[in-house]
Amino acid sequence: MRSIWNGAISFGLVSIPIKLVNATESHSISFRQIHLADGGRVRYRKVCELDGEEVSGAEIGKGYEEADGSVIPITDEDLAQLPLATAKTIEIMSFVPADEIDPLQMDAAYYLAANGATAAKPYTLLREALKRSRKVAIAKFALRGRERLGMLRVVDDVIAMHGLLWPDEIRVPEGVAPDVEVTVRDAELDLADALMATLGEVELASLHDDYRDAVEAMIAAKAGGAFEPAEATVEPAGGQVIDLMAALEKSVRAAKASRGEGGDEGAGEAAAESGTEAEVTPMRRRGGAGRKTAAAPKAVGGKKSTAASAKKTAAAAKTTSKKKSTTARSTTAKAGTGKATAAGSGTTKSTAAKSTSSASTKKAGTAAGAKKTATPRKRASA
Repeated sequence: MRSIWNGAISFGLVSIPIKLVNATESHSISFRQIHLADGGRVRYRKVCELDGEEVSGAEIGKGYEEADGSVIPITDEDLAQLPLATAKTIEIMSFVPADEIDPLQMDAAYYLAANGATAAKPYTLLREALKRSRKVAIAKFALRGRERLGMLRVVDDVIAMHGLLWPDEIRVPEGVAPDVEVTVRDAELDLADALMATLGEVELASLHDDYRDAVEAMIAAKAGGAFEPAEATVEPAGGQVIDLMAALEKSVRAAKASRGEGGDEGAGEAAAESGTEAEVTPMRRRGGAGRKTAAAPKAVGGKKSTAASAKKTAAAAKTTSKKKSTTARSTTAKAGTGKATAAGSGTTKSTAAKSTSSASTKKAGTAAGAKKTATPRKRASA
């Protein structure tokens, strides 16, 4: 790999000659600007504002523009003569635990390669010291005309350096967090933990840029003249989440299904273990909740029909006749048992007689009603 900077690591009184190599590279597909009318390429040309002539790269230098518009030329020799210890040196300042570095400060990454055979011993010493201490080194260095902050750590058997932004280059996140007060329940946190555990970990080496593959396939198809644009399937935008618990449970089931695990059981295991249940609002069914139980038969009241009354009268008459015969037999069998029995049977006889007379009266009324109903029919036929 081609080095972009040569210098040394200053480790106390130890100096380690190194070469700086880019540790990352971009695989994004770059496009050219073209003229839509004829497909001609559109280029940017560097033209001098004073004489209007195009200038080559060898004729271009640096300059600092002041507030009044005047420009002060700055050469590479001027920058190299600056009284900075970091001009050609990565100066280690301290060693700190890695978790003290805010990931927001991370910038470009570089590999530090030992420059020459004499650098192998001190390079290995620093690498092994970083491994055993489980710390990272904070250093200052100058690159591309400015002093920068760096973090040195071990990657496999190589010392890597991450450029760090200066603390004052990190913006304060004012007005970014939600400005409304929100309460998160333990059951919701338990389901979120269950979802995190279900998704599990991923091998970063297995992740791939699918978008770049699709663009390359499209370019190859258009170059061969066999490109047929397909209609993009746009997922419908999700609406407002009404029930967060239901969404979390559904996510857990979907994650388990994608991993080939059972999605129905244990969606709310974390909530059950904590003693709280997921509060999911059930959807109401149309026409009321559940089926109605059969209503108890209502008591029949009001006027009765003549036929129904006749049937009940006949039944009462039969009951009365049975009571009379039973009473008579009882009286004959127990004729000498005492006055109390005779009195009781007499009472029963009188009651039966009253019932019989009442039944006879109802029969007479029924017969009279039947005659009245039949009379108009005879007149109509005459």
